[in-house]
Amino acid sequence: MIVGYVEPSGESTPLATAELRAVVEALHGRLNEVGPDASTLCRVEVPEEATLAQLASRLALARRTLVPVGEARSMESVAREEGSAGLPAAFRRLGSPGKAADVTVRALGRAYVAGGGAIDLETPKVRYWVAPGPEGRERLLREVAAVDRATVAGRAMPRLPFRRPVSLPPRLARTAVNLTGVRPGDTVLDPFLGTGSLLAEAALLGARVYGIDADPGMVRGALRNFDHLGVHPEAVVQGDARTVELPTRPNRWNALVTDPPYGRSSASVGADPERLVAAVLRRWSAELEPDGRVVVILPGGDAPLGEPWVESVCVPVRVHRSLTREFRVYRRRT
Repeated sequence: MIVGYVEPSGESTPLATAELRAVVEALHGRLNEVGPDASTLCRVEVPEEATLAQLASRLALARRTLVPVGEARSMESVAREEGSAGLPAAFRRLGSPGKAADVTVRALGRAYVAGGGAIDLETPKVRYWVAPGPEGRERLLREVAAVDRATVAGRAMPRLPFRRPVSLPPRLARTAVNLTGVRPGDTVLDPFLGTGSLLAEAALLGARVYGIDADPGMVRGALRNFDHLGVHPEAVVQGDARTVELPTRPNRWNALVTDPPYGRSSASVGADPERLVAAVLRRWSAELEPDGRVVVILPGGDAPLGEPWVESVCVPVRVHRSLTREFRVYRRRT
């Protein structure tokens, strides 16, 4: 195992921490330390450096993954040694990515050049970051991979062919899927499909996805969005998720993730939304693998699942300007 670090994005620290923990565990690592605020690095242990690149490719509420460089020596001597590879590099202070006019940063740049490297702040081959270390000392970290937040933002609702104003933003949809701990090849069900944002993110992470919605217009629209994103669901059906059957399905699901239609009568099939959600989750959660997770986004209220399900995460998040939802994770009691 190697030690690495993750820089959170500063959005909802509790949710970012829950997402990070779930993804690190899915990649066979562990989360060791979480800082007291959103700007503090989170320390992880992972099987290899390549795992940190995988971590960055999955996370939504983070900026980058990093590894420490020469922690037992002075930063300038380390920078000089790193420069011997002759690669163009950039040095920055974590939390101030746009500022290079820093005494420590400039000294590290000079040492790197003295070692044989070159400074390129626009298109560097390698990026180094100065960050707070233990006992008030600073340390040097090398960036392994940056989180591609722009690509995730490119899947925002205004850019899709089928749009609804209440649809979950893609960064939160990716976060919700990550909370399931899904791995490539896993099976994921959304019994309240909506515009398809959750299943799109699950499929882009390599999962095999299945969807249900009571509204035929939503089913048609979600399929348009899937086609636009290059997503190919295993099965999508229109019907009441309490009783409908899927034409093809696995024996067991690895995860269930959903954002139920509270306040949207067109998708509630004439039932009280809270009772409908509880009935649907009871039905499909019974068919999850023993270690499968249920992730549901709710406006509050009672737990929709009882024994043997236990709520392990509950984080309220402002989804839109006037809309707050709780991201809840349920796991079977062991």
